[in-house]
Amino acid sequence: MENQGIANIFYELADYLEMEEIKFKPYAYQKAALNVEALEQDVKEIYEKGGLKALEKIPGVGKNIAEKIEEYLKTGKIKYYEEFKKKIPVDIRELSAIEGIGPKKIKILYQKLGIKNLKDLEKAAKEHKITHLFGFGEKTEKNILDSVAFLKKSATRFLLADILPKAKNVCEKLKNLKEVDEVSFAGSVRRMKETIGDIDFLVISKNPQKVMDFFCSLPGIIKILAKGLTKASIKMKEGYDMDIRILPEKSYGAALQYFTGSKEHNIILRKIAINKGLKLSEYGLFKGQKMIAGENEQGIYEALGMNWIPPEIRENQGEIEAALAHKLPKLIELKDIKGDLHVHSHWNIGKNPIKKIEELAEKSMKMGYQYLGISDHTKFLKIEHGLNEKELENQKKEIDKINSKFKTQNSKLKILQGCEVNILADGSIDIKDETLAKMDYVIAGVHSQLKMKKQKMTNRIIKAMRNPNIDVISHLFGRIIFQRDECKIDFDKILRVAKETNTILEINACPVRLDLKDINIKKAKEMGVKMIIGADAHQLDQLGFMEFGVSQARRGWAEKKDIVNCNPLENLLKFLK
Repeated sequence: MENQGIANIFYELADYLEMEEIKFKPYAYQKAALNVEALEQDVKEIYEKGGLKALEKIPGVGKNIAEKIEEYLKTGKIKYYEEFKKKIPVDIRELSAIEGIGPKKIKILYQKLGIKNLKDLEKAAKEHKITHLFGFGEKTEKNILDSVAFLKKSATRFLLADILPKAKNVCEKLKNLKEVDEVSFAGSVRRMKETIGDIDFLVISKNPQKVMDFFCSLPGIIKILAKGLTKASIKMKEGYDMDIRILPEKSYGAALQYFTGSKEHNIILRKIAINKGLKLSEYGLFKGQKMIAGENEQGIYEALGMNWIPPEIRENQGEIEAALAHKLPKLIELKDIKGDLHVHSHWNIGKNPIKKIEELAEKSMKMGYQYLGISDHTKFLKIEHGLNEKELENQKKEIDKINSKFKTQNSKLKILQGCEVNILADGSIDIKDETLAKMDYVIAGVHSQLKMKKQKMTNRIIKAMRNPNIDVISHLFGRIIFQRDECKIDFDKILRVAKETNTILEINACPVRLDLKDINIKKAKEMGVKMIIGADAHQLDQLGFMEFGVSQARRGWAEKKDIVNCNPLENLLKFLK
């Protein structure tokens, strides 16, 4: 698919236009990028079937942008974009990954210091050349060095949300080959880790050569790293590797177990096998020369005297002991989710037609939800057009109107009005209590001054939790994967107060957040603190982020009883203050 490549160019064009301070155009390209990126159909197929007119039917794509898509599909380039690159030859994606460095600052750094990439930026910061620039300063320079160090640690990994669709797509293509009897991905993708290094595929086939040839001719390959009769490894243009192994049917389960990992989990399993006089490898479970299990994973675990363990919790964090005692939790599933309370609408981000409340509600109905909570940002977040008290009041009228319409249509979906308020530096909230008391629920989150000292940040959050109008604390640790480390808090103390005040902690499903982390989810579960999974959707298609929140909850051993939005509406309301 060409969609991501085109979207990336449009994102960068938006940044270049912002550098030039050209009004309205940056937003137009951002909007087009989001919509092209979200397309389920390949934009190339859309163009081949319907030409420019079909492209113009993509939301946010007018004649001008459609012509640029056409140019890219025909030539592999967009002249307008290439001209900007010549004028300001910087690696926008690399530099903008640094916290606090946006398009305008990138332009200043290039013009004043000739900085083009991350290497240049780090060198200039170490030589203290940045601190004297207007709009930067010593603190910004230190943040740059911290962010560069943080990025280096994760340079070879990719977001689960970026890799999982690609893994599923290749799996589907392999399944469609008549030579393939069975296929699965393994490794950290199957364990649904937050970040992924590469993708491993396991295949059963009686004609390996055909499968190998197909795999090594997939679109987007820049290098074939290795190709044999039963193994191959390829590097994709996005930077990640994909490996494939062709296996005999009798060893498929053993290989799937072995290559799923984790390494720590597998080491303990092999020790258990040895203690039973057995040998476990990717080829099977053996007693002497005789294979006693290996065709499927269940057989491996059963032969070792334990329950089959879901891939998400195979981290040697107590799951083996629980499986041996037959006390594994029944992990939450996506189908258990009854609704989403963390969804932003067009009230926040301007008049974006794909995010109107009614459209979000219709999408939620298709997902089988019983309720949808609109929780737009409030007034402190001006960049998100945060709503004030009067705007929240007007939004309530719109929600009531839509609910009345749905009721006459016998719709089972109920729209709730919430908001995501800001926890200010002193722990106070940026909306008056009398307004919050009228909401169906209130989410509170820290969106500024994230580098506070541990005790001060902890007290700040606790003060908000003690506000009787606050139901949920969102993205508690404030991290952005690959961009920003988590803030320092006393999590144990926050758990105790959450238990005391019946405050719900959010598992934020946005792929760059996934906050709480798995270890914190498990700890909250053990403390009896209730949690909620929220997509934090800012676009219509982002309602689908719920999948990643559920996988994160599963990795933290969460069950239906731990997650409040597994409850039908009438029971959910009992958890809200």
